[in-house]
Amino acid sequence: MTGTAHTVISGFRFLEAPRWRDGRIWVSDFYTHQVVSAREDGADLQVEAVVPEQPSGLGWLPDGRLLVVSMRDRRILRREADGSLVVHADLGEHATGHLNDMVVDTEGRAYVGNFGFDLMGGAPLETTALHRVDPDGTVTEVADDLWFPNGSVITGDGVLLVNETFGDRVTAFDVTADGRLVNRRVWAEFGPLPAERSVGDILAGVATAPDGACLDAEGGLWIADALGARLIRVVEGGEITDEVGFGTNVYACGLGGSDGRTLFACAAPDFDEKARKSAREAELLSVRVSVPAA
Repeated sequence: MTGTAHTVISGFRFLEAPRWRDGRIWVSDFYTHQVVSAREDGADLQVEAVVPEQPSGLGWLPDGRLLVVSMRDRRILRREADGSLVVHADLGEHATGHLNDMVVDTEGRAYVGNFGFDLMGGAPLETTALHRVDPDGTVTEVADDLWFPNGSVITGDGVLLVNETFGDRVTAFDVTADGRLVNRRVWAEFGPLPAERSVGDILAGVATAPDGACLDAEGGLWIADALGARLIRVVEGGEITDEVGFGTNVYACGLGGSDGRTLFACAAPDFDEKARKSAREAELLSVRVSVPAA
């Protein structure tokens, strides 16, 4: 890493899913219900979409249309050329909790996770599934028994990596030509699976809570540690090669900028829904790194 962290944009409620696209950084704000974008330095801030049921994961179809997760009604929305939002897929009969983060492959297939249980209501953890949404909106379950599937990436050689936030690990799958996930294995493990299902007990015991993630050109996975107020760069096998501390909690990250070496981080004091809805303390931070985006 070089230099220090800078504030890109601020005054938001809870930011997630930073993505670099078309020379701009895009990000969702849960509780203002907006998807916004800005230049690398935060200038020219624009509202790209309004998602009343809470936006999260972002991606794009091969033709450039935006896909955005609508969390609370368990849908994926698609932004048409005229700016209107339409339902791309409805996962209401499939997901067992709020939809969460998402990665879209070069074929336009979206892989989306969900909470699996009522996190904000204090329910005990239930493992859940990862679903694939095909370009025509068809929904297929492609993996199960995941401990809160969160940030996901797909490598250049066709491996999907998914953070299991409450499972203390990153899990890998090979993506087949027809979009199935096979050859499941642990890609990085920071500690054993929790023995308890109380979220409070889980968070007290895990070493790392891998939340959002992004991939660099050398195969390193930058992970937002939702408990450690840090971003860590991890390679296959679990070695942490780099760490960036921000002095505040961070929940998602993305690589971009004009040369691909700006690492963006979504920061907020905590993830408590009531607290974040009542304050505008979230910000998007950035720091320079040596290895560019994949």
